[in-house]
Amino acid sequence: MRGIVVALGVSMAVVAGPAVASASVDSVPAPKLSWAGCEDGFQCATASVPLDYDRPAGAKIDLALIKLPATDPAHKIGTLFVNFGGPGASGLQRLRERGKWPWLFSDQLRARFDVVSWDPRGIANSTAVRCFDTVAEQESFFGSFPEMPGDPSGNAAFYAKSKELADRCQAKAGPILEHVSTANTARDLELLRRAVGDAKLTYHGISYGTQLGATYANLFPNRIRAMVFDGTMDFVGNATGHDGTGKTVPLDTRQDVATGISQTFDQFLRLCTEAGPKCAFSSGDPKAKWTAITARAKQAPITVDGETWTYSGIINAAADLSDSRGWPDIASLLQRLYDAPRTAAAFKTGEPYTANRTEAFNAIQCSDSDVPADPAIYSRYAESEDQRVPYFGRIAVLDMMSCAFWQAKDADRYTGPWNRPTSAEILVLNNRYDPSTPLHGAQDGAAELARARVFVTEGYGHSSMYVPSTCTEQVKRDYLISGAFPAAGKTCAIDASPFAG
Repeated sequence: MRGIVVALGVSMAVVAGPAVASASVDSVPAPKLSWAGCEDGFQCATASVPLDYDRPAGAKIDLALIKLPATDPAHKIGTLFVNFGGPGASGLQRLRERGKWPWLFSDQLRARFDVVSWDPRGIANSTAVRCFDTVAEQESFFGSFPEMPGDPSGNAAFYAKSKELADRCQAKAGPILEHVSTANTARDLELLRRAVGDAKLTYHGISYGTQLGATYANLFPNRIRAMVFDGTMDFVGNATGHDGTGKTVPLDTRQDVATGISQTFDQFLRLCTEAGPKCAFSSGDPKAKWTAITARAKQAPITVDGETWTYSGIINAAADLSDSRGWPDIASLLQRLYDAPRTAAAFKTGEPYTANRTEAFNAIQCSDSDVPADPAIYSRYAESEDQRVPYFGRIAVLDMMSCAFWQAKDADRYTGPWNRPTSAEILVLNNRYDPSTPLHGAQDGAAELARARVFVTEGYGHSSMYVPSTCTEQVKRDYLISGAFPAAGKTCAIDASPFAG
């Protein structure tokens, strides 16, 4: 369910210096940024920051930054820092790809802000978590990684490979592995704010970027100019679990992500039916056809266009609902699976992965969150959740399995409080049907903050990044530029149905 990108990493430079316990970020000099053009109107720079903020004169790591300069410098407000989520996603890559998407960053918004993103510590072009000696070794490992199991028969192999990933990272990643918590990235962000010369932070966090934003807001509550949380997490649930459930309930299970997936998939089927010929899966009864596909795949894999699909593979593909613009492709796949003749075929492994996103995701998430360490807990929840939320229950149980075996800890991780009064009220955006950050979790997260308001987009998919809504962008833009919140009770529609054609 998580994407993968290529990492190029910057090696860690070690600088000798005395240890200073619990050093304040305020005592750390802001890095000097030398921006240089890096194609297509973007500028790039590198920032040097402490590996360990308790020892700020010690080892340094590099952060890679990218900027899309404001188009109206005379009326520029400042810098809009953007974290695109993950954790593990390359901010450099995503700003290049998405910085000019009009429903995400309109011309009006880009006129008033330099839009800046960066690869957080542990990720891609910054000092990265590296768990393999070569790209070929990495590709071979992930190319043979079992699918997230759709039934108990796949548990043992999936657990074993998840443990192997944790063990490889422990053996090879080096000192960075104990310093990649979101709290340390928030401290990095505070240095970057100072480096660009802004008196207070203006920030847009998407998905995991909301956890980073909430952490910053509680570490530096008086340094916020404006914050948009987009596809918002439940911060207590993510860090420790409510009522001490962190070490007894798997992470996405305690946030009930499975229900978010299931409700969004129901909307997929409904909108497909309503779309008629514009949706490849619409003929007949899509819900009955889905039941038939999964029942058949439990008996034997289904082969279409030379590719073999197991039950687990089909469930994982159907759950990949974050980007509603890709729903027609899911519909086409499901129709081809439904139409496929019954033939026997050998299982085909998935495409190899070629990035450090999986390694970085686990390094950061496993540093931040309490999780159960006993595989038997995951097995039990996989069964009970699959009964409670058919098809998708076990996905939210097993999607962070390597954390059960993770050894490295970051002593500086942040676990609360989450309700420190902030210098600005936070705007929380969420889609009505979000498979990754369900609306109920966003509402819980907003309630945990001291000053936040929830705004709902009547859309399907994960965050405004993947669900185009010109209306929602204007709500965000008005808030970021002038601090204006939408009227109570207002919601926004999306620009088009996923099956608009």
